[in-house]
Amino acid sequence: MKAKKHLGQHFLTDKAVVSDILRAIKNNCPSEQPMLEVGPGQGVLTYELAEHYGEFQAVEFDRDMIAILSQKLPPTMLINDNFLSLELSSLFEGREFNLVGNYPYNISSQIIFKMIDNVAQIPVMVGMFQKEVAERITAQSGSRGSGIISLRTQVYYEAELLFNIAPDAFSPPPKVNSSIILLRRKENYGLKCDEKLFNHIIKTAFQQRRKKLRNTLKPFLKDLDLEILQKRPEQLGVTDFINITELITQQKEENESRS
Repeated sequence: MKAKKHLGQHFLTDKAVVSDILRAIKNNCPSEQPMLEVGPGQGVLTYELAEHYGEFQAVEFDRDMIAILSQKLPPTMLINDNFLSLELSSLFEGREFNLVGNYPYNISSQIIFKMIDNVAQIPVMVGMFQKEVAERITAQSGSRGSGIISLRTQVYYEAELLFNIAPDAFSPPPKVNSSIILLRRKENYGLKCDEKLFNHIIKTAFQQRRKKLRNTLKPFLKDLDLEILQKRPEQLGVTDFINITELITQQKEENESRS
């Protein structure tokens, strides 16, 4: 497992940390379910995961790492590609699979959004992120860290930061701390409002996060004077933004019916 920051590679070498990560994966991802590992690197987790999970594949963009992995793993387990360009529905015959990995830090947010786009196929994710990003993903409603990525993620998943990892667990040590997080899909994960509008609303709100919603969302809710609009976006949770989205949709429908 490796942490990537810009063009550098930082390989996880602390055996105690490796054991902690493997334990977190096995405790949350049943062995009878397919497993996809992203960014296996030199295989510090990969070989044990391949033995533990009956259906296992690893996707790695670096050809040098693929050459190392292929010495111990069959070609059917290895995918030499960029995870962001993969058609996930083609994996495991379109069935659900759990996702694990140490995600390249420069595209970790994009990986989360791709996972959200494929929520019906991914019930559980255990992964390593830069600590700052992990805290944003798992931020609770009303906290200063709450934002677009936490709201979009927590529409569909329960999010938990499991533990932090210091730089000296890697060789060479990165300049940032890392964290392992768990995302577990909610039982009723469907978004009960217009998803495109919901995403547009939270993006608009957080583009000017210091301003109250009555200012940032004024173009959407021209005629409504609601107490919730006196708040700033980080003070609201998923349910609040769903309610706002539904109000905007209702107002639009009423205006269209009058015209």
